[in-house]
Amino acid sequence: MPSTEVPTSSDDAVAVRLVEQPAAERRGALLAQLVRFNAGQAPAAGARPLCVAISNATDDLDGGLWGVTLYDWLAIELLFVPDGLRGRGLGAAILALAEQEARTRGCIGAWLDTFSFQARGFYERLGYVVAGSIPDHPRGGARFFLMKRWA
Repeated sequence: MPSTEVPTSSDDAVAVRLVEQPAAERRGALLAQLVRFNAGQAPAAGARPLCVAISNATDDLDGGLWGVTLYDWLAIELLFVPDGLRGRGLGAAILALAEQEARTRGCIGAWLDTFSFQARGFYERLGYVVAGSIPDHPRGGARFFLMKRWA
């Protein structure tokens, strides 16, 4: 596996290296270390997945929302409504159901990110406000971080 090492100033045998094709287990190991560190610094995250599905008569997944509630907020990771189902209020219904469940779980708000070519206006119509952005991500566009606080 090709890698590029960067010398460190430390005298112990530690190397910093770029790994071109990391195994998924490396991410899990790194995440486990971060979770352990965070546990000593902050209250329990209480992470719980939250999924709202759009499904058809055969229960196939046609779209929906995937997120996680943690640290008293709903983090919306994915939200997708297929082209043929748009314009029916399904996106708003998905968000409303997710927000309702997040409130039941004790959350005080929700946050998400979206690109300029996606659905910023949709989220803003539903009460989300821009909390930050990254210009030229992708080049010529932008990435927006939005939040909605209800408590």
